[in-house]
Amino acid sequence: MKRWLWTLLIVALGVVTWPAIATAQAARAWLDRDSMQLGETVTLNVEVDGNAGIEPDISALGNDFNLLGTQSSRQFSLVNGQSTAKTVWAVGLEPKHAGTLAIPALTIGSTSTAAITLTVLPAPVGAQGKPGDNVFVEVTADPVSPYVQQQVRYTVKLHYAIDLTEGALNEPTAPGVVVQKLGRDRQYVATLGERRYNVLERRYALLPEQSGTLTLPALAFRGSTPDTSDPTGFFRRGRAVGARSDAVTLEVRAKPATWGTAPWLPAVSLTLTDDNAIPPEVPVGEPITRSVRLRAQGLGYEQLPELRFDTPDGTEVYPDKAETQTRDDGAWLYGEVSRKFAVVPTRPGKLVLPAIEVQWWDTAHERMTKAVLAAHEVNVVPAVGAAANATTPAPVPASPPFVMPGGDVIGPAVASDTHLRAWRTAAIGLGVLWLATLLLWWRSRRRAVVTPALSEAPRGGDARAAFLRMCALGDLAGAERALVAWARAERPGVHNAGDLASLLDDTVQRDAIADLQRARYADGVHEGLGSRLETAFRGGFAWIRVAASTAVPDPLPDLYGRRR
Repeated sequence: MKRWLWTLLIVALGVVTWPAIATAQAARAWLDRDSMQLGETVTLNVEVDGNAGIEPDISALGNDFNLLGTQSSRQFSLVNGQSTAKTVWAVGLEPKHAGTLAIPALTIGSTSTAAITLTVLPAPVGAQGKPGDNVFVEVTADPVSPYVQQQVRYTVKLHYAIDLTEGALNEPTAPGVVVQKLGRDRQYVATLGERRYNVLERRYALLPEQSGTLTLPALAFRGSTPDTSDPTGFFRRGRAVGARSDAVTLEVRAKPATWGTAPWLPAVSLTLTDDNAIPPEVPVGEPITRSVRLRAQGLGYEQLPELRFDTPDGTEVYPDKAETQTRDDGAWLYGEVSRKFAVVPTRPGKLVLPAIEVQWWDTAHERMTKAVLAAHEVNVVPAVGAAANATTPAPVPASPPFVMPGGDVIGPAVASDTHLRAWRTAAIGLGVLWLATLLLWWRSRRRAVVTPALSEAPRGGDARAAFLRMCALGDLAGAERALVAWARAERPGVHNAGDLASLLDDTVQRDAIADLQRARYADGVHEGLGSRLETAFRGGFAWIRVAASTAVPDPLPDLYGRRR
């Protein structure tokens, strides 16, 4: 009886614990290959029976590998009424160094995998992949013996004759080199030998910052292609493919010893231009706008010098802020700097705007040269109204001899000391009386003034010169204030730019004022507006001809209509 009871107890215990035993997890790990070269990638697969709710801990792999991402999948099956489940993780790995690398046991919940090893061979010295292979990478550099800071055109071409589901191509990097991508990627088809390739082409501008031997590391491509041998395989991740280019060595030359102290500018071409015409004659006080532009092929704007020139005698120079940009045409960098200078003559005569020179190195012809902006000669004439004020006073005629009572004649050469002292005393007395009279008049005028005097309105000539100067500098707010002040000197009823526009008979001038107000108070265009204003008003105002009154018309209608 006791034996039967023990047997029954054992069977019951087995029935209770059998589900747990049946669902016990078993984990295993494997690599898609056990040998590879440095620079390639490998996939680590981890599988566990059952529905694992926790991912494997792969943090320990970060010491020897770059972790490229993880994918997971669950598989279920039902056979003879019994269900089974599996969970699989796929981890992309990129070895950091060559050698025999150990992948330690990975823990998933209460189970773990066995440790495995991977053999990583050193990367090949030359290119991995060549014409005729499924994938290969080709790189070129021109020139291979550049000067320091000279642009090197670096071209990368990825050739592939198979379908790619994904891929990544390295960017060129090296210490002491500034790298800038040029334009967009180009894609085309090329036939090499008997194979037809799709080609992805990228171009870069390399600017070496120091002389000496410079090695650009090889570029690596890593991708995947569909695996036709396993069309229903797990994830359909495909088969890994890769290629590597040759490394490139540059012999960077220092700037020539005879260059001097000027900024070093190795370029294919460099030009200096005047963007606006210089007038042959201007009055005193009217600004001359000189807009200078410097362009260089093969340099960025950061490498270009600041534009400036010596201030000529008898002038005041107001430089504007420089405008800079760097663009490319897919092959070359084009740096550009432009700057405006407002030159205001302060005296009449001949004014010479000096020449501007920029020294640069012609890389195409291996020689030093200069870009020269020629000098300009301007005739500065007196301002309007200055001639009358500058007339020389007429000489004062000599005083005639004075005849004293009794017949004595006193002249400049015969006056005695006694008579001179008498006349000096009389003159001093008259001067004292005149000063006293002036003081009394000033005190009486001061009492009579009740309200403070208004500040004197600017003269039309001064306001015009200020307006033209503000236009040259691109100061739109100052240009509007000076324009209204100039107009008020001729039409006292003008209070603002709107009043001025309503009194003008010239469409160009009215449109210029409208653009000025849009630029200042709305979202109008600012570029080139200063030059337009200067051109529109340089010859003065085109006033509407009126019969009797120049008063500003009231823009508002009568509140109440007139009664008949």
